[in-house]
Amino acid sequence: MNLQQKTEKLLAVCRECFERHAQMRELDREPDFFIEVKPYADQYHTLLDEWTVEVSEFIKTVKPKYVHPVQIDSLNDSMKQFIVQSFYQKTGKKRFVLSINSAEYTFKTILDAIEVANNEGRL
Repeated sequence: MNLQQKTEKLLAVCRECFERHAQMRELDREPDFFIEVKPYADQYHTLLDEWTVEVSEFIKTVKPKYVHPVQIDSLNDSMKQFIVQSFYQKTGKKRFVLSINSAEYTFKTILDAIEVANNEGRL
């Protein structure tokens, strides 16, 4: 899976988290941590860590506009949190939604930067 595919996958995970949180609030139930939460979180935490390394290299070599290493580190931390928080109905909605929106914005900005780099022959 290349950087663009990983970015698109993680962008889709943001949407899944948002939808799961809404569903958990409707269902009014607590998930089983070891059966539901941990396997899902582990899978995407690993993908997120791989993506973080790759996108950091991309930033160093391509130097895209509007994307900075600090954003990537912040996104990594916040996404790891909201992936787990999405399973719990007691998670505060406002901060949760803002975290997802921020992650989505960064992923879309990176996808745009990848497209620009491809068009300019820098990748």
